[in-house]
Amino acid sequence: MAASNLSGQIADFAQAVTPSDTASNQYTYLYVGGAGNVSVIPEGSDTAVIYSSVPAGQYIFLRVSKVKATDTTATNIVGHR
Repeated sequence: MAASNLSGQIADFAQAVTPSDTASNQYTYLYVGGAGNVSVIPEGSDTAVIYSSVPAGQYIFLRVSKVKATDTTATNIVGHR
């Protein structure tokens, strides 16, 4: 099976993300500007996934419904959709 190349996605919308344990936001992918951990709720799930030690300048290609404040230490996160 061929791998999906999500890096070719072009966003129509981008905004600075303020991590929150309560606010829901739908993003197609995230840009992490400042290194750290990123805790997200993937679309269609209720369980948090923590991306540990994400380097600055990296993308997380995952549809998410929430970027959680709990366990997120990364900064300058930008959500795209």
